[in-house]
Amino acid sequence: MLKCRTVWKKLAPLARSSSTLCRQNVKRTGLNNGRIPTCVPAANMSTGPGGLGGDNLKYTIMVGAACVGSLTYAYFLLKGDQKRYQERIEEITTRSQRSSKEEAATVQSEPPAVPESVPEAAPSPEEPSPPAAPAEEPAAPAEAAAPSETTAPPPAADSTPASLKVPSHSPYLLIGGGTASFAAARSIRARDPGARVLIVTDEPDLPYMRPPLSKELWFSDDPSVTETLRFKQWNGKERSIYFQPPSFYINSEELASAENGGVAVLTGKKVVHMDVRGNKVKLDDDTEISYDKCLIATGGVPRNLQVIERAGEEVMKKTTLFRKIEDFKSLDNVSRNAKSITIIGGGFLGSELACALGRRSTESGLEVIQMFPEKGNMGKVLPEYLSNWTTEKVKREGVKVIAEALVKSVTCKDDKLEIHLKDGRLVKTDHIVAAVGLEPNVDLAKSAGLEVDSDFGGYRVNAELQARSNIWVAGDAACFYDIRLGRRRVEHHDHAVVSGRLAGENMTGASKPYWHQSMFWSDLGPDVGYEAIGIVDSSLPTVGVFAKATAKDTPKAATEKSGTGIRSESETEDTATSPVASVTPLPPVAHKDDYGKGVIFYLRDKVVVGIILWNVFNRMPIARKIIKDGEEHADLNEVAKLFNIHED
Repeated sequence: MLKCRTVWKKLAPLARSSSTLCRQNVKRTGLNNGRIPTCVPAANMSTGPGGLGGDNLKYTIMVGAACVGSLTYAYFLLKGDQKRYQERIEEITTRSQRSSKEEAATVQSEPPAVPESVPEAAPSPEEPSPPAAPAEEPAAPAEAAAPSETTAPPPAADSTPASLKVPSHSPYLLIGGGTASFAAARSIRARDPGARVLIVTDEPDLPYMRPPLSKELWFSDDPSVTETLRFKQWNGKERSIYFQPPSFYINSEELASAENGGVAVLTGKKVVHMDVRGNKVKLDDDTEISYDKCLIATGGVPRNLQVIERAGEEVMKKTTLFRKIEDFKSLDNVSRNAKSITIIGGGFLGSELACALGRRSTESGLEVIQMFPEKGNMGKVLPEYLSNWTTEKVKREGVKVIAEALVKSVTCKDDKLEIHLKDGRLVKTDHIVAAVGLEPNVDLAKSAGLEVDSDFGGYRVNAELQARSNIWVAGDAACFYDIRLGRRRVEHHDHAVVSGRLAGENMTGASKPYWHQSMFWSDLGPDVGYEAIGIVDSSLPTVGVFAKATAKDTPKAATEKSGTGIRSESETEDTATSPVASVTPLPPVAHKDDYGKGVIFYLRDKVVVGIILWNVFNRMPIARKIIKDGEEHADLNEVAKLFNIHED
């Protein structure tokens, strides 16, 4: 249609001028005959008997020739355009095939890296192999053995087209390979069995759970635990740190053609730019992936002390920011070779690692030091009396605790780190573990145009965990609105599981609000543990009710009863029904120094906003309902009866 219109624009002026000229000749002829004709016969435009002379004949021939020429020009123009269009289409469709053949020919022309009798090793997910076969053949499975140094693929592997490794489109794109992302993938597949889900992670590992990195893995008797990443739970059952084995996933190359869909993981790739209008992202190798629905579950990055960052590369080499599998492996190696390790931080992670390394120190002679600015362990979370008790517990594990320690500077001298405190104290050590908190990863906020909360950090999302149309956020990076406790950002396993699961449901059209009160837990070895929910801040007023503990009141016993080492896996919103209080009278509060087990309530305007269950397990649904109800309580001793802490 466009081509015909173009031709008509060229012919229209000529046709109009010819028609005007003919009308003028007819008029002039009529005047010459002494009359003005009211109707000019059509025969006067021809050379018939009523012809109008030689001039009209000339003009008629000119008009006819112009029409014939125009039609001929239009015919050949359209035919030529059609031919060029077909040639262009053929060139586009055969371009990729020609390039693949040329690259294959180039690779085949090079000398082989291994003898022909030795089968070539399958490529690892991080290291693609060269296209030794035609481009149409699928690549080897990612779970196959990685190439060894003696059978490494030739350098031409880097020239493999990105389209052979990375799908250009994924209906469901999940950015981040942590707990929230895996929970979302599982939820999407549950609601949409044929869904095609692509997880992109900058880590080299498949999705795994992080809590065992600072807990059970350190108490394993297996010397190869850093390689197998399998551990025994407190109840003695063995499991892997990975959520699923490699066979659970499909290759990313096969995602588009998978008949029943599946979940593919693209490891070692980082999303560096988001085009929310074009529904596509760009990876760090400039590869682009388009999507229909996208989840941001980028988690966070561990913070570091500025004095360590300014100390230089030599100090940084002897510092661990604990977060990933590679950090666990590195610290495990350091603990077997160093004479002294200092942990800076008195929170969840710092106290867990201190207890874990402290137990190892009794066998190896390793000196373990823990320092923090608070007066006691978990000083920002636990009330002072319980923080002091926890500090003594950590000391009994073989840890040297330095409280109220503010680091002024760190230097490296004679291959030793010297930590200078502001009060003049000096601590010498071989290695530092900085456990001073987590910073939400919001690197994509600028390119995606997403809002970051100025108070809590993280991407601000609505009640459905949605940041923008077709974009959801879950896990540590999400700043959500809690209908009971206000806007919050939570950095715990249970929140990652539930928020990821809900985001996955909403990506398939569920439109459910996030009302879950997530819980978290921490274990100071197999004998002392606690579970918490809501806002647990030591600056709030607290009321604690304690009882004498028994052999059943330990993390080890709790896992034996629930059957899982990740205790939040046994918790669901559906179990938060109305609790039934014990009918037995409440005994006197235990001795002030005997905090065997108990319940600590955190209050805001006489309303319970947080609860810690100290060596009390499998009672979280009760705590969840108390916070959800949001009622004032005149006597919290009566509320403590709901947990039946005195029944044994």
